[in-house]
Amino acid sequence: MHSPANSCDQGYIAIQALSRYAIKAAIILLAVLALLPVSVDRVAAQTAPTISDEALVQTLRAGGFNIYFRHAATDWSQSDDVGKAGDWLSCDSSRMRQLSAEGRQTSINIGESIRALGLPVGEVMASPYCRTVETAELMQLGAVEATTDVMNLRVASYLGGRAEIIASAQMRLSTKPATGTNTVIVAHGNVAQAATPVYPGEGEAVIFQPDGEGGFHYIARIAPDDWSRIIARVLP
Repeated sequence: MHSPANSCDQGYIAIQALSRYAIKAAIILLAVLALLPVSVDRVAAQTAPTISDEALVQTLRAGGFNIYFRHAATDWSQSDDVGKAGDWLSCDSSRMRQLSAEGRQTSINIGESIRALGLPVGEVMASPYCRTVETAELMQLGAVEATTDVMNLRVASYLGGRAEIIASAQMRLSTKPATGTNTVIVAHGNVAQAATPVYPGEGEAVIFQPDGEGGFHYIARIAPDDWSRIIARVLP
């Protein structure tokens, strides 16, 4: 039969063990949190107040923002077949998923809307995939620079891994555009989902503002169909 003293000792030992476990768990949690990007507030981004169309246009006309587009609508009956590095460059629909007719028209419409609203665009860059480059080219906002900095994460293993691409995408989004201009970046949904607070739909734009300290802030989202509404409200 156990004495009260022994029971107390055992209880104290159990409490000590639980305390050590709690401390270790807290240390692990803090270590994980330290690895997460602190440049964006994921919760705040999803609940940010909606900026009016008029205010958004005036803001963008001043420049200083990175406009991240997911490529326009694609033909989902097609699929990507990447067996080696460089396969993603193919514009053959039997090998890689391409823009649909709707996606091509959407790209043209978005470019026309940006020009009609007088939004200044400096650099235009895109993931090397055919569907992203074609989206950017059809917008006709300037020469398109293909860059693996915003590469599809499905092929990350060819380019140093997911962490490498996420970091380079965040670097691009935290880079201030040339004075008086905005930078347009056309890439993939999975890159945005991993590197930012937002998972955009096909053809959707997400506006980010570099903070000058190596980070960026979420400002707004513009779905493909929103451009016509914005023009109707802003232009006389």
